[in-house]
Amino acid sequence: MAALCLHLFYREKMAHPAKQKYMPFCRSLFVGEKLSWEDLEIFFHVAESGGLSAAGRLTGLSPPTVGRRMLALEQRAGQSLFRRAQTGYSLTPAGKALHDRVRVMHSSAVPVQDMLRARQQTPLIRLSARTATAHFLADKFSLLNRSSDGFRLNFVTTEAVLDIAHREVDLGIRNQPAGAGNLASLRLGILRFAAYRSWSVGNPDLLGWVAIDPAHAKHAAVQWLHAQGHDISVLANSIATVHDLVRAGAGIGVMPCMIGDCDPLLARVSPVIDELTEQQYLVMHDDDRHRPPIRRLIERLTKIYQDNGPLLAGERPMRGDAASS
Repeated sequence: MAALCLHLFYREKMAHPAKQKYMPFCRSLFVGEKLSWEDLEIFFHVAESGGLSAAGRLTGLSPPTVGRRMLALEQRAGQSLFRRAQTGYSLTPAGKALHDRVRVMHSSAVPVQDMLRARQQTPLIRLSARTATAHFLADKFSLLNRSSDGFRLNFVTTEAVLDIAHREVDLGIRNQPAGAGNLASLRLGILRFAAYRSWSVGNPDLLGWVAIDPAHAKHAAVQWLHAQGHDISVLANSIATVHDLVRAGAGIGVMPCMIGDCDPLLARVSPVIDELTEQQYLVMHDDDRHRPPIRRLIERLTKIYQDNGPLLAGERPMRGDAASS
């Protein structure tokens, strides 16, 4: 961080017209020497506090270490920067001149340090999920992430299985447990599927089916629909578009009960399709699962699945459940 702060200072501040004022002085004072921001920061605290003990508390160094670092800095400068007395440290003319420049550098570096510290305190957790699961969880965002949490969430919505072992994401919700590698799995809950249509469509008996096109038919539910021999009247290349088309009355579509049963514009037209029932797992890197932010998110995901178990299992149809007819 020290090197970054010094680099940013020179890049941003030294582009200022004051560059002609600051740089020649620093170069003349430390001829042939590569300046260390850490030493200049220690110098700044000694100059501001007037002593080694106070500077040590601010830098986390012992007073003897601070004293040695200042002696080394003076040797590199080739002149005294401090007057030493029993009452403390005061600046020589050369020390005052250096202090004027370093104070500007310090005021430039502090915002950079604060920015980096803030980002360090709010790590980003990448959670991957299929489209329907991401939609389900996004609706419950307030249960997953709060403003007081020490992390931020990055939803990675994809039908692909990302590589957690090589840190493509931190957590993944899948329909299979972790395979080989340094991974761990946690059972979340049972997910069931059914067929749905628009509740307001005028002639439901005339509806065809809406499906994912064969080129994008990766999921078992999509492949099942193509194998049934139904009259497929509309194709799409994403689950989200299938949902939108079904809501618009374009046809009948297969979707997870956690989506279809929560949509007031839809009605079930089939019982639960047993052969599509799947177990959902939360997959994580084994080295990360005990990190406090990730542990907290795992606990919240687990609770959401526990609290919504009947919905996920298709036991809470909003209307039109063909299983009861």
